[in-house]
Amino acid sequence: MPTEHDTTRSNLTWAIAVGGISTVAFAAFILFAWYFSATLFLIFAGILLGVGLNALTELFRRIIGGPHSLRLAAVCLLLTALLSGVIFLGGATIADQTKVLSTTLKSQIVNVKSFLDRHGVDTSYLDFGALGADADAPANAPVKPAASPTSEAKSNSLPSASAFASGGSAIVSQTLKIILGAVGALGNFFIVLFLGLAFAAQPSVYRKGLLAMTPKKQRADMTEIVDRISSTLERWLIAQMITMLAVGAVTWIGLMLIGVPSAFILGVQAGLLAFIPTVGALLGGLIVVLASLASGWVAAASAFVLFLGVHAMESYILTPILQRQALDIPAATLFAFQIMLGVVFGVWGLALALPVLAIVKVVLDFMREDEDDKTSSPSVVKAA
Repeated sequence: MPTEHDTTRSNLTWAIAVGGISTVAFAAFILFAWYFSATLFLIFAGILLGVGLNALTELFRRIIGGPHSLRLAAVCLLLTALLSGVIFLGGATIADQTKVLSTTLKSQIVNVKSFLDRHGVDTSYLDFGALGADADAPANAPVKPAASPTSEAKSNSLPSASAFASGGSAIVSQTLKIILGAVGALGNFFIVLFLGLAFAAQPSVYRKGLLAMTPKKQRADMTEIVDRISSTLERWLIAQMITMLAVGAVTWIGLMLIGVPSAFILGVQAGLLAFIPTVGALLGGLIVVLASLASGWVAAASAFVLFLGVHAMESYILTPILQRQALDIPAATLFAFQIMLGVVFGVWGLALALPVLAIVKVVLDFMREDEDDKTSSPSVVKAA
């Protein structure tokens, strides 16, 4: 017959074993998330798209009613029609303005570098790539000596077979990089699109599957957490879509009135970057001001004032009104979390930092409420 000492020793051994297994499992999960972070963020982006489509579908339910599949098809057709209309009506404009904007930004970056160099600011630690080298090459290039007839004869001779081979291999490698990059980007787009449509088509199936993997004792709590996360992300995505449309439209109209070239594409990029809080607004404002420098200092100053106005509209009008029920995260906390995920996971972490932080906040709020209920229940029983 086991004694009390044997029982205590067995419980201690079991606790140590469970703790060790949990620690190893958590470390394995961290390593898995680290090595496959890009894939996990890609899946998370697909889930976000599915949540957004489901939110629009529920919005259509309040307006037109009908079955879920019919409303989802209507949402997809509407979004496809809007995207096709933008491409059909403004495709040529977008392509032309993109080329003009790229050339303008390159020249303005070189001009800013030259301005800083003239005023004694060392820009050697800044990596401007080939822009600075191209800009400095005409002025700093050494004078070449006159070529001799022998060197001219050598230069006019045909290149060797090794030169042909090296040049051909360089062209092939660059072409393969471009093709693989395009295929990778297109593949990621279709992966996110497929996942979003799959999640939006049958949200209840995936919800039930997630809850089925939860132990029965924690199933009620997990149901509450999943529903809260879904509701929070839906409200945030709807508010974010409205904010992006407003920022893009106001930026486009304002730059067009100022007379800045490429106003439409600048408005589009400002609206897209508005998806990333704080960092996206700063980056969009920097691009707008740099592009406006080509039209003169007055246009650049006007564009800067426009950026401040759009930022104030987003921060003090749209966000408090649209997202007061969705998220309540301090700006410094969000910015620090963005920087941390951006440094660790790159662009994916920077772009998806807010929804990740929103999920963490929902879980922490639920756990805090549960702890408050546990601490308050003894006092209630005692008072009764």
